[in-house]
Amino acid sequence: MSNPVRRSSYGYSKLDKEDPEEVMHRRAQFLIYKALQQADSPRRRPSFLRLRLCRLKIKIGKKLKKLRKGMLLSISSARVRVYKQVTSQWKRLFGNGEAIASLPPILAFKA
Repeated sequence: MSNPVRRSSYGYSKLDKEDPEEVMHRRAQFLIYKALQQADSPRRRPSFLRLRLCRLKIKIGKKLKKLRKGMLLSISSARVRVYKQVTSQWKRLFGNGEAIASLPPILAFKA
């Protein structure tokens, strides 16, 4: 008894590759069905607790955003201050190259 369609132990047969258009059509039908099902279901009034929780999340999110902006601003201003200090000390040590030029030849750079 050779059967052209081989059946597994669960009784399902192996299908060939499906047409992509059929797959898209079936998926579209399913999405339409789900949308209609949601439209038919009665709208529940959101609970008081859910509303308060949502407002709390928004408030926390705004505070975190404000805190992050403040931190970024303070970090960037601290970076500017450090840069100014370094450049001022660099100028004080080396000037415009005059300090190196005025060194005696013994202390000048050796190549």
